Amino acid sequence: MSANARTAVLERVRAAKGGAAELAKAASAWGLLPRAYHRDGDLQRTAMLERFIDRLHDYDAHVEFCDDAGLAGAIARALYACGAKRVLVPVGLDVGCPEELERVEDAALRVSELDRVDAVVTRCTVAIAETGTLVLQTVPGQGRRAATLVPDIHVCIVRERDVVMTVPEAFNRLALTTTLPTTFVSGPSATADIEMTRIKGVHGPRTLYVVLEAEAG
Repeated sequence: MSANARTAVLERVRAAKGGAAELAKAASAWGLLPRAYHRDGDLQRTAMLERFIDRLHDYDAHVEFCDDAGLAGAIARALYACGAKRVLVPVGLDVGCPEELERVEDAALRVSELDRVDAVVTRCTVAIAETGTLVLQTVPGQGRRAATLVPDIHVCIVRERDVVMTVPEAFNRLALTTTLPTTFVSGPSATADIEMTRIKGVHGPRTLYVVLEAEAG
């Protein structure tokens, strides 16, 4: 029903703006816009990953390092470090959590049920070194947006090969999946009030662990 409502609203917007002809004209003008800004990374791979890690630390995120063989251990260390007991995993996640912890698979859980888990473990589609940003989409292994916003702790697995330098490079990676719900995460959720008191966990997890998985070989 929500999809039908969205379609109806967009159709009304298109009609108000002049229909398909006006949209095609706007798309053509968009394509002609100059794009002389910095689009591609100019750092070597090692330096780019260092930039990514530096940005994550600057946001007060924690970083674990591992290779494929050590992935389960790195996830376990992150979960133990933050005292998690009940761990949410999206459908399709190809790694487990320690047997001592309660694993909860997300089967369209309600928000009240999501609020009763301590942590969520996901992968991500792409990560941006320059901004320290993780990009998640609603696909197997990453799950629904709500599942990564409600739990207090987020452990995100990032493959080194999925780290790019700039935002335009990330959008090139996302070009074929633009219709999917997409969430951009830059560090733990935090905000400040008028007195500049910083509060974590207002709009999402207050603790972010990034498990950086090295490429084989």
